[in-house]
Parts: sequence; C-alpha cells; structure tokens
Amino acid sequence: MTQQGVRWTADQVLALAPDAPSRKAGSRLGVAGPWSEAGSSGEGAVWGLCKGSGSKPYQTVIDITGGADAAGPAYKCSCPSRKFPCKHALGLLLVWAGADGTVPDGEPPAWAEEWLASRRRRAEEKRGPAASPAAPVDPEAARKRAEKRAERIAAGATELEQRLSDLLRAGTATAEQAGYGLWEETAARMVDAQAPGLAARVRELGAIPSSGPGWPVRLLEECALLHLLDQGWLHRDALPPGLAATVRSRVGLPAPPEGPPLRDRWLVLAQYDTADSKLTTRRIWLYGTDSGRTALLLSYGAAGRAPALALPVGLALDAELAGYPGARQLRADLGEQFAAPAPTTERPPGVRTDEAAARYGEALRDDPWLESWPVTLREVIPAQAGGAWQLTDADGDSALPMAPAAASGPGLWRLVALSGGAPLTVFGECGHRGFTPLAAWPRDAGETVPLC
Repeated sequence: MTQQGVRWTADQVLALAPDAPSRKAGSRLGVAGPWSEAGSSGEGAVWGLCKGSGSKPYQTVIDITGGADAAGPAYKCSCPSRKFPCKHALGLLLVWAGADGTVPDGEPPAWAEEWLASRRRRAEEKRGPAASPAAPVDPEAARKRAEKRAERIAAGATELEQRLSDLLRAGTATAEQAGYGLWEETAARMVDAQAPGLAARVRELGAIPSSGPGWPVRLLEECALLHLLDQGWLHRDALPPGLAATVRSRVGLPAPPEGPPLRDRWLVLAQYDTADSKLTTRRIWLYGTDSGRTALLLSYGAAGRAPALALPVGLALDAELAGYPGARQLRADLGEQFAAPAPTTERPPGVRTDEAAARYGEALRDDPWLESWPVTLREVIPAQAGGAWQLTDADGDSALPMAPAAASGPGLWRLVALSGGAPLTVFGECGHRGFTPLAAWPRDAGETVPLC
C-alpha cells in the first residue's frame, strides 16, 4: 500500500464478493475470532490463518495492488473454493478494514512471501524485454483470412435481411406462433457466418413475443435496429471510420485496443454482473479525474464462476487504460497500476436530468445500438410520480424516469434512505428504458455508496 493507514470500508470490501452467498459467508468471517498470525505490509499485502473444519488452518494472502496481473486485488487461499475472492479472503479484508489492531503491520511469513515474491518476479518479467521476438505475421495471409470472414459475414447479413423481410410480410403474429425455434435456427446461421454479434441480437428477438403487452412494437423496434446493423455492415466502406469501427464491433469482429494508454487517477464508480446460462459479464465503470473520461472495463467468467477482474467501488487508482476503437467507444483495458487503490471522497461532476437525456441522444447519433450512456446527475431527489419512481431535479424543472428493473430492486430503497428527501449526486446509466442508478453520494462530502 502507498499508505498503510488508509484502509477500505466494509462496503468496498463486500463489493468484491462474486455473489450474495460469498458476501454473507465472508461477513461471518470478518471478525478477529477465526484469525491468527494476521498481518499487513506497506507494499500492499495482507495475510492470515483462518481456522476451518480441518486440523490445519487455511492460509490466506491478498495482494491488494494486483501487481503483475493488473486486474485488481489478487488472492491466494489454501481452501478448496473455486470462487475469487473466497469467503476467507473477504473475511480477512473485512478484519483488515476494521483497523482495530487485529491486522498489524509486519513482515509476511514464508508461505505468504513465497507467493508474493512469485508475483513480483512476474511483474519484473512483464516490464522487461520479451524473452524472444514474436513470430512474424504474414500480412498477406492475414488479409486473406479477413477477406474470407468478411465475405461470410456479408452472406449471413444478406440472409438475415431476407428473413426479416419474410417476417414483416407474414406479420408479427407468426413470430409468436413460431416461438424460440425460428430465432435459434437463424442465430445458428449467424454463428456459421462468423458473426456472433448478429447471432446474439437474433436470439434476443426470441424472448420479445413473451415479454408482455406491447411486444409487437418492441419486436419491430429491435428488427429495425438489426436491419440497420445489417445495412451498416453491407455498406461499411461508405461509413465514417469511427462508425465503421462501431459496426465491426457490434457484428462481433474482435479488435485490440488502439492508441497510447491514458494514465489518470481513476475513480471506481460502479461494478455489477449480468449472467446467462453460458457466461457471466462484469462491468466496471471508471472516471478519470484529470481527463474527465468515463471508461468501461469488461471481464468474463464461465457459467457459475465470477470474472477475475474486481475493483472495490469508491476507491481511486493510479493506472493506465487502453481504449478500443469505435465511435463513442467507452470500453478500455486496464493496464499498469502504479499504486494500490485508495479510498477517496471525490466524485465526477454532474449534470441536470434534461442534459443527461440529451447526452444519451447525442451518443445514439454515433452508435444507434447503444442501450444506455453513463452519466452523473447532480442535485436530484428520488420521488414517485403517478406510481412510478423518478429522479427529479432539486428545482423541480425536469426529471428522469427510473428503469423498471431499477425501480423494483433493493438499490432503490438504499437510494431513498440515503436521500431522505435531500438532493444527491447519482451516477448511473441513462437509456431508452429509463435511468438505472448505480452509485450515489450525499450532498455533503462523503464516500461512494454502491447501489448495485
């Protein structure tokens, strides 16, 4: 750690939990009783022995800086859990965060130092010159592979256009009768065409007919966006470079980060997971205090496993980010970290609710497939109007409706309790379904309160 006296809060520690059961189990271990030989060092390491059901205690060590992996804190525990962090790592961090002397400063024991030293060696190797040059790339072969894939995607997009036309001619009622089968078969064709982005959007169409009243309108809207993406690919050579890069990304073509990395002091605004039967996706929102840039980190875990990347909400880290190509592209990769994440009371500057809606509209101009846009609202109050929740400007001139999922989740009541009728600063995602609050700050100086 850069300053060993600066420690995280319990909320920031629990934000690292891969799921609710881990959060609950880690909280039970966040007391001094189960721990022995616990300690921490000024280099960002925390370690301890936790009594378990066996004869030997579990050895737990945490590298708070992330070190060579540059993916947030790193964990090592001798327990058999496949979750990262496990409940023992969460419990140890909670004890450490308590700053009551249970985890004193000291030198790590041999078993902890061995793991920490191996991480330092990897960091040195990563910073040093490569052991051997990379194999030369045959540009002509790469060009031919890219052309062949582009042809397959074009054929898939053309076939998809025909299927959308058939749907419109037959009427949307046929989509309700066909069920998922129609769309699954079409999605499989897009996978064969090496267009995973098109396949994912096609699969989403299958759920719309069973989504409740008004589904035909929603189906037509999504079909229109899919048609627009098809046409964007088929006419990509005529698009501006930024929009063409966005189309390639939406279709599913991989692209590495481009340009020099940006070093900044990044505020960790929010972190949340979404999951399906095959994949867990973690989204982490960052804000650069010097650049004023908002960035999105994405990481993935196989079904049932949490993604490796985790950063405690409410902390700030001195690090480099490398951005991806594309118009209005927010996604970035986390590069080298120059210090351990540290608590902060800073917050991004906010805007009024009407300006937030305008910013989402401007972003749609460059990327019509955007579901939402990150924005910070200033001086807003959560309130009900006509039975629906919204965030209202303190002066009452305008408001943003809350997204249905956010208005029925536990984060709403935390937001309402934090406000108590007083204005707040709120960060979240503004989209066509409404505003989804992800973090909030009270009017007076205070730490970030996660809402997801």
